[in-house]
Parts: sequence; C-alpha cells; structure tokens
Amino acid sequence: MTLEQLRIFATVAEMLHFTRAAEVLHLSQPAVSAAIAALEAEHGLRLFDRIGRRVELTAAGQLLHGQARAILAKVDEAGTMLAELSGLSRGALRLAASQTVGNHWLPPRLLRFAAAYRGIRVDLSIGNTEQVAEAVRDGRAELGIAEGVVTDSALVSEPVEGDRLRLVVGGTHPWAGLGRVGRDELAAGRWILREPGSGTRALFEAAVRGAGLDPGGLDVAMTLPGGGMIRAALLAGLGASVLSDLMLTEDLAAGRIVALEGLNLPARPFHLVRHRDRYRSIAERAFVRVAVEDFHSPVLGKGRIA
Repeated sequence: MTLEQLRIFATVAEMLHFTRAAEVLHLSQPAVSAAIAALEAEHGLRLFDRIGRRVELTAAGQLLHGQARAILAKVDEAGTMLAELSGLSRGALRLAASQTVGNHWLPPRLLRFAAAYRGIRVDLSIGNTEQVAEAVRDGRAELGIAEGVVTDSALVSEPVEGDRLRLVVGGTHPWAGLGRVGRDELAAGRWILREPGSGTRALFEAAVRGAGLDPGGLDVAMTLPGGGMIRAALLAGLGASVLSDLMLTEDLAAGRIVALEGLNLPARPFHLVRHRDRYRSIAERAFVRVAVEDFHSPVLGKGRIA
C-alpha cells in the first residue's frame, strides 16, 4: 500500500463519507473510491460497510485506521524535522484546543505567533478536554491546550495561566439581584451546562460537591457543547451556569449577565499537553515561547509555565 492510499483511507475513516473525504483531500469522489477499492482488493478484506449513503468501518478497517494514523503521524513528524533544516521560514504546527481556550484565550496569542513567524501554517482543531488529549495521543496534534486536567500516561501536561469560572445568570433571572445564592437555591436551580468530558463541567461538579450537593441531583435543563450557546441561553433567562471570565467581560459590564457568589470556583490553569515520546518541533517550541511564556495582555498578565 502507498502513503497516498493510507492518507485517503484515514480521511474516509474519520469522515465516514466518501464525498466529504474527497472534498477535504481535493480529489474526485471516484478517485477516493478507487483508492479504497484497490486497498480492499489487494488484501482481500472489506474495510468499510456501505449502508445506503452511509459507511461504517469494519473490524479490519478499525485495526487499519489505528495503524494508519500512527504511520501518517510519523511521516508528518519526519517532514517537520526536514523542514526545520531551513529554520522557521516555513512549515506547519498542528494545535488542538478546548472550547474556551480556542475561542477566547488563544486568538491573540495566535496573532502574535503569526506575526513573528509568517511562514508557519497553523492548523487548529477545537473540542473538549478529552478530545484534545485524544488528538495529541493519536498524533493529529503536536500540542494541545486544554481547560481540564489530562491524566493520560502517554502525555505530559504543564499548567499555564488560564482563567476563572464564574457562577452566572442572565440579567432578568430571579437570582440576578441576590448577589449570593445558598445551597437551597443551588439545589433547586435550573442549570445549563457544558457536556461531560469538558473541563468546565468537571470543575462545576467539583464545586457543587464542595457545597455539599450531589451534581447528579441537579436539574440540568440543557447540556450544550460550547460557551457561546450557553451565553445565549443565559441572555434568554433560561437558567444558571458557570462560564469563563474570558468571555463575559462586556456582558458583565453591561449588566446583561450577572455574576454571583455561592460556589467556590478558584482561578484555574490551562494545560499544555504534549506526547511523552514524540519529537518536539522548533515550531512548537517557538509557539510556547512567543504565545505563552513571553505573552502579555492587560487582562491576563504575563503567561508562565509553572
């Protein structure tokens, strides 16, 4: 099999759709289908089950997918090492970030890095903390920045200055004028929360336990995959939540959203996540230096690896 066949196979396996994979690869759909058919014919194995317009990986396809991702990650790593022979004038850096990091903490840092290294292309994917760890573990990202703690033994996690979660409601919510809510209000409240697996959800549940309540007993009216959607629900008066102060500055100043006391939500670090055994490129080290260690903003202060 060729690297091109592996790359096509891995893309179809991730998209589970031939046409979408062809669009990502900038190939025709017949060319993608032919590459997969050639792989299947060569080894006498079916890699995908075709179910109408949908495809699913077979057991053989699942095994090959894991190997293909590992092989392609090593190829990308070799290409990065060769590109570095000419310095940081060209190349790529693959990042994965969790929601709050990617949407609010990272943008000014990416701009600073891009201004310093115009020849380096940055590819960014956004998910929750578990998805960030998975991307780094599988080699789809060289560096992850996550809100939550990552405990995978294959990965190394370093804390950096992050944000602070705030207990918040919309300006029209019945709690808006209270200033502080007690256990009874917390227990009876209607909550709009991030999904399990997110760093925000984990810290919220830890704070609820610290208040003597069972998170499983709360009335969670909505589970939403991003802070922007939760913010919209709060503005509509649909419940209470916890959100990062990085995304609330203007809303708090305008009174559209109100912060309350009642949960112990200390400042939280974010975490730089790397694979324990993979090569650290010059581009990745330069990003950490320019966008984290030496970055300074009036709001966050100077970033520092602890």
